[in-house]
Amino acid sequence: MDLNNCNGKMEANGVDELKQPLLQCSDSVAITIPDFDHKKKEKISTIMFRVRGIECASCAVSIESALGKLNGVRSVMVSPLQGQAVIKYVPELINAKAIKETLEDTGFTADEFPEQDIAVCRLRIKGMACTSCSESVERALQMVNGVKKAVVGLALEEAKVHFDPRLINTNQIIEAIEDAGFGANLISSGNEVNKVHLKLEGVNNEEDITTIKSSLESTLGVTDVSFDKTEHKLTISYDQDVTGPRSLIKIIQEIGCEPNTYSASLYVPPRQRETEQLHEIRLFRNQFLLSCLFTVPVFMFSMVLPMLPPYGDWLDYKIHNMLTVGMFLSWILCTPVQFIVGQRFYVGSYHALRRRSANMDVLVALGSNAAYFYSVYVVIKTLTSETFEGQEFFETSAMLISFILLGKYLEVVAKGKTSDALAKLTDLAPDSAYLVTLDDDGNVVLEMEINTQLIQKNDIIKIIPGAKVPVDGVVIEGQSHVNESMITGEAIPIAKRPGDKVIGGTMNENGCLLVKATHVGSETALSQIVQLVEAAQLARAPVQKLADQISKIFVPTVVIVAFITWLVWFIPGKLGIFPKHFVPKDMDWFELALQFGISVLVVACPCALGLATPTAVMVASGKGASQGVLIKGGHALEKAHKIKTIVFDKTGTLTVGKPVVVSAVVFSNFTMEEVCDMATAAEANSEHPIAKAVVGHAKRLRQNLGSNGEPIVDIKEFEVHPGAGVGGKVGHRTVLVGNRRLMRAFNVPVGPKVEGYISENEHLARTCVLVAIDGEVAGAFSVTDPLKPEAGRVITFLRSMGISSIMVTGDNLATGTAVAKEVGIDTVFAETDPAGKADKIKELQLKGTTVAMVGDGINDSPALVAADVGMAIGAGTDVAIEAADIVLIKSNLEDVVTAIDLSRKTMSRIRLNYVWALGYNILGMPIAAGILYPFTGIRLPPWLAGACMAASSLSVVCSSLLLQSYKKPLQVQHG
Repeated sequence: MDLNNCNGKMEANGVDELKQPLLQCSDSVAITIPDFDHKKKEKISTIMFRVRGIECASCAVSIESALGKLNGVRSVMVSPLQGQAVIKYVPELINAKAIKETLEDTGFTADEFPEQDIAVCRLRIKGMACTSCSESVERALQMVNGVKKAVVGLALEEAKVHFDPRLINTNQIIEAIEDAGFGANLISSGNEVNKVHLKLEGVNNEEDITTIKSSLESTLGVTDVSFDKTEHKLTISYDQDVTGPRSLIKIIQEIGCEPNTYSASLYVPPRQRETEQLHEIRLFRNQFLLSCLFTVPVFMFSMVLPMLPPYGDWLDYKIHNMLTVGMFLSWILCTPVQFIVGQRFYVGSYHALRRRSANMDVLVALGSNAAYFYSVYVVIKTLTSETFEGQEFFETSAMLISFILLGKYLEVVAKGKTSDALAKLTDLAPDSAYLVTLDDDGNVVLEMEINTQLIQKNDIIKIIPGAKVPVDGVVIEGQSHVNESMITGEAIPIAKRPGDKVIGGTMNENGCLLVKATHVGSETALSQIVQLVEAAQLARAPVQKLADQISKIFVPTVVIVAFITWLVWFIPGKLGIFPKHFVPKDMDWFELALQFGISVLVVACPCALGLATPTAVMVASGKGASQGVLIKGGHALEKAHKIKTIVFDKTGTLTVGKPVVVSAVVFSNFTMEEVCDMATAAEANSEHPIAKAVVGHAKRLRQNLGSNGEPIVDIKEFEVHPGAGVGGKVGHRTVLVGNRRLMRAFNVPVGPKVEGYISENEHLARTCVLVAIDGEVAGAFSVTDPLKPEAGRVITFLRSMGISSIMVTGDNLATGTAVAKEVGIDTVFAETDPAGKADKIKELQLKGTTVAMVGDGINDSPALVAADVGMAIGAGTDVAIEAADIVLIKSNLEDVVTAIDLSRKTMSRIRLNYVWALGYNILGMPIAAGILYPFTGIRLPPWLAGACMAASSLSVVCSSLLLQSYKKPLQVQHG
């Protein structure tokens, strides 16, 4: 499997970033990666502007003198002829923007510098309650100078920010988020793929730190070194192909000499997400329990004891004038709930209103304050009046806050489970591994247990039975069976022997293996999967746009509706239009209207609406990854359920992809040995599976013929003809190896005997590879690629789902038709080159159908990009995997069905979530407004409205969690 070769490129967030570069090139300005000036111990960056308006040397001198005075600018060179300015500067002292502004102050125009040298950071965002919160964070980030792109995930509570490090740093980004009223912590910054954190010992002063940093920075392969004084932690960025963590630790130890000796050990930072999740759960639980401590007595005094005479009679005892014991106690107990426990709603409301938006906190604060301060008014009135009898609502505000906190607590617990699949994937890699050293004869001379993070490329790792494979690698010794189900979903263990690849995180079952590490750290397949799933969970699905649009106007609309509700009940009631029996005992029209208004405010919460899509996408992408289907974001997940036509590549997709030669013939005076030599020489440079089969067969045939000499492998003027074959000069002969189309293109005659051989094999679904030497067909190989056992079953099942299947192949029509007939596909496009495959897909799209492409090779990547949904076979090439929207990790066609079915189930779940979310509001708001009250006497008290609001968010998260029980429609069968 070649998924692990992606070298971190898959980290992109969403489909569009995989199909086009995030940053576009420009010739207006060039920026170099900072160099390190060892004399001055400072980093130097170089920036080049294209300057308009330079007419003579004096112009250049004026620019040079103006820029040369800037603190941090080390050199300025201006060319009047080319109209360019090259400035070397220290990025820690001055940024590119300030340089550009100073340059323009001299009266010249500098071209805008493009978005180059862009850094990426991931942040944990705290305090987001609904979609309007995530939009506010995005808006706040996008307004910051230097931020190029920001994506905020509500369910994941993370932000991914692309920024220009010359204009802004991560601390300023965090400040911008905090200014918007939210908390933020840095998860990762820059290229985390090749970073190691080391704990230093023996470091006593600044001189020690400078010595270590300068030594490391001058080490080949080290790109950046930073030191955290508080934790004595050294963070080193490095090139994995050149050095590694063990080498860096050794360098640090070798720097020191008596009496100053330094040592370094691996620093493993605590798992931030889990720690913060537990902290948040604990926080909401404690706040809810504290709230209950005061709310339960208030509830008893207000609603239970008065109904149980004589036990509640003491509550009616008057302290002064009309103020009773019950009122006073309710006031005293409710106040801490309102202002201490409920402080979070005030803070949230303040920040929301300051950024001119409104969220759940605004609604809760308005509702609870209306109830509390009206009740305070009643208490003051009863205290000062001898006749006033009013009804206070202290229990309303206290119970409202308690129920909302209970709902948030349950929601946080449930949301934690939505990322379970991702946590399980992350936990697959073992903590330690056995590193072995071999002598020249391949014998183990040293064995030691090390932390998995210290493994470097080309290390030899010993994996005992029952142990997990720590990194991706190649078996160099031993035989065993490896269970890859945790990554690929394939239940049956796979036999491994020398030369076979193993995947990090899989389980070695019954034999001892020595594995050479080929991919470590974030280059492993497991890390790529985790990065893809994280990117998918952060990406916003198009269907979420509906929720985003609704949330923008939702809260203001609710406030207006609540005010209208109060007016509709209060004014007609006061005017006597409504009958008096509508007003409950101990209430007046103002109080009844106020309760209806508060209920409307509270029941209509936008939280559930914001959680409807992201929670479902989180669970589905995590579940898909555990089933062997990697879905790159909400866009792919949403598009896949609309698929009506699937275009399949043939070789390596419908077929096993490992063709074998079943016959070889000679058509000329050349011997079989000569034909084999020529074919081997021409095909040796080709990566095509059929070429490899021909080369392997030719070598074996040559050996069987008893040839002792080495075959000719030197080829000149080698040329690849896409979809046709290869050609070149072998010695003094011109050789072509390929299909009939290649022969036709080079005017090589194909006689009746050759045609007969081709026709005979094509009817058997075999491909004929013709070998032409000096313009004459000298021989041919008949190649067959066995069909995947599940291919026919998958095509049949897709048909039952209402999806039509088409096959495109670079092979000839007869072979393509024979294969298609065998699997049950009716439409075949044969002899199609890579561009032709993409064109066929565009033709189908013009007919208004949503088209998916399933392929595995480099030649499939244009078609994968052109399709509405590209699905790459996991064992295929890196290019195909990057171009695709969905990756089928275990190369099983049944997962095409799984991907589409999971998409359909997820989209139906999202729609159901919207029904839950909007249903509560559509039904709850009229009931809260009192529409049923005149006819049935049923009304929704504010505390019960708060419970309904909390239940709506909880129901949406639980609805999404049901996707965890997803089962594949087609189970893997082995024959």
